Amino acid sequence: MTIYFDNNATTRLDEPVLQAMLPYLRESYANASSLHQPGRTARAAIDDAREQVATLVNAHPSQVLFTGGGTEANNMALKGLAARLKTGRILVSAIEHPAVLEPGEVLARAGWQVEHIPVDAQGRLNLDAYTQLLAKGDVRIVACMYANNETGVIQDIPAISALAREYGALMHCDAVQAAGKVPLSYRQSGAHTMSLSAHKINGPKGVGALILDKGLDIDALHHGGSHERGLRGGTENTAAIVGFGKAAELAVKELDERSKHTRELREHLQTGLSAIPGIQIFATEAERLPNTLQFSVPGFDGESLLMSLDRYGIAVSSGSACASGSVEPSHVLLAMGLPAETAKGAIRVSLGKDNNLDEVNQMLTVLAQLTQGGAPMPSINPAVLAG
Repeated sequence: MTIYFDNNATTRLDEPVLQAMLPYLRESYANASSLHQPGRTARAAIDDAREQVATLVNAHPSQVLFTGGGTEANNMALKGLAARLKTGRILVSAIEHPAVLEPGEVLARAGWQVEHIPVDAQGRLNLDAYTQLLAKGDVRIVACMYANNETGVIQDIPAISALAREYGALMHCDAVQAAGKVPLSYRQSGAHTMSLSAHKINGPKGVGALILDKGLDIDALHHGGSHERGLRGGTENTAAIVGFGKAAELAVKELDERSKHTRELREHLQTGLSAIPGIQIFATEAERLPNTLQFSVPGFDGESLLMSLDRYGIAVSSGSACASGSVEPSHVLLAMGLPAETAKGAIRVSLGKDNNLDEVNQMLTVLAQLTQGGAPMPSINPAVLAG
């Protein structure tokens, strides 16, 4: 059976989430926009889910707009805000997910001046450089993620948002990786918009949300109906939205337990990796998500090490799943000033609530064997690991 250490890419659907969804795939399948009783039942379920997602990030239910995922939420925020503003400058952190960087490129082709905010060697936004960029004027939008999907580094979003507001810019925060892993408050973040995704918190794929500041006007990404305040035309995916709501409810309830569990596993993994000669662990001096650790092994590129681990039944990532297949070094690590060779050799381990200490120890054993370094460890049969 595979040991799954790629929870920042996606997570297993929780059984209570599946059970919450099933009635809306079978019995209560009506269109939530219909006025008859079955339709009103579906509408009520969506309203309940909206409250559950709002609670996850300390927002008001009226601020929650359901989308087809985090990528769509990011596109809706950046393109939707830009459509209502005079063309100017957009500041984007250099370590953003492609779901933010690529919409920025689209806006650049439409006449916007898009500039990247540098980060320090630990992956934290350089606030001095950021302030200098703001001071040049004409900044309309700032985009900075709450926590990085590769390194797990958490940004000081309240401070970043406060500076954006001081200079008259709108602030967008991609909180896809942070939600359900650390305490998260939309109200306290200072952001105008915030993106979320269900499948990162043991919910279904294909559904996310954009949290939108009250009174803030954006253009719709999809036209064709009055759904989601007229900003996303199309019949709502009631079952997926209900699943998102249930996953959000469980994430709130179990936040402390999940965080403590994954942090203990990460610290054990980090200690074990540190005992293997040559392994470099990134961003250890920064505040990170409790479940995330990124490292490189000398003599291996990320893809070859990933495949070696895969042959032993251990699933990890060489970076963002949305950039899989790319032979380019991690843009996140390059922005942190690491050499391209080191950046190409990076592996990300992202732990989940269902992982355990035995699995971490098995990975350490395999890595020690692959690198022929570290303290002696018991031999392990790859066939056993692969299940």
